[in-house]
Amino acid sequence: MIDTLSRWAHEVFVGNFDAWVVLGFFAQGMFMMRFVVQWIASERARRSVVPIAFWFFSLGGGVLLLIYSIQRGDPVYILGQALGLIIYIRNLWLIAKHKRSDKVL
Repeated sequence: MIDTLSRWAHEVFVGNFDAWVVLGFFAQGMFMMRFVVQWIASERARRSVVPIAFWFFSLGGGVLLLIYSIQRGDPVYILGQALGLIIYIRNLWLIAKHKRSDKVL
């Protein structure tokens, strides 16, 4: 059992290691940073806050994870990331629209 688990872990984490895995880890790190910046902003404000950096990290990490999932041929992540990108872009669009309207006033 331990030998089987050891061989599986070696194959997954060492045998499959290539530039795409590096991109995948980088993308996942970017995606994780959105929670870090949201947490820091909320702690500073002492209330729940979603800073604009959250949406930029979401977009950047989402695009890279979509590229990674397309290369890996994973339909679950392809669909999940593609749909998420629509939400991230829409939120950034709404933020930009709100900032433009504030400048007009």
